[in-house]
Amino acid sequence: MNTELLSVVDENDCIIDTCARHIIHATGLRHRAVHILVFNEQGQLFLQKRSMKKDLNGGLWDTSAAGHVDAGEDYDISAVREIEEELGINAAHMLEPLFKLPATAAIGMEFIQVYRCIHNGPFNLAPDEIDEGDWFSVAEIAGRIEADDQRLTETFKTIWRQFEALAI
Repeated sequence: MNTELLSVVDENDCIIDTCARHIIHATGLRHRAVHILVFNEQGQLFLQKRSMKKDLNGGLWDTSAAGHVDAGEDYDISAVREIEEELGINAAHMLEPLFKLPATAAIGMEFIQVYRCIHNGPFNLAPDEIDEGDWFSVAEIAGRIEADDQRLTETFKTIWRQFEALAI
């Protein structure tokens, strides 16, 4: 069982408690996550296909790198850690905060801070996290979102719609 400790937050994203990840997910408590959109110099977005070993959304395509903000971390520190763990790159000085999504049931009661960075790879994919990864054009992603492609995570679709709406 995963004993990862996360901060529980209120409706304003203020920390109110610390709890084990599995309890937070089982009871629908608000918590924090980061998602990173990694684009290459040609404007393509790298997506990861989540490992079938994952307890949520296994086998679905998702943002380039993502994860929970651990208890004691802030969003920025978590983003640097996640991209290094999942893609094997040090992006400490490359991450640009884009926007934050409010915690809703549709995205797992997570406040999600979204970042962008430019990196051409190669990547060293974490095998416990990612089964494969690939580059996709913005047009291809937009088409898949418009078609409500069930091979994409709902969270990624929500993030992409916000990204497009802001014309970032």
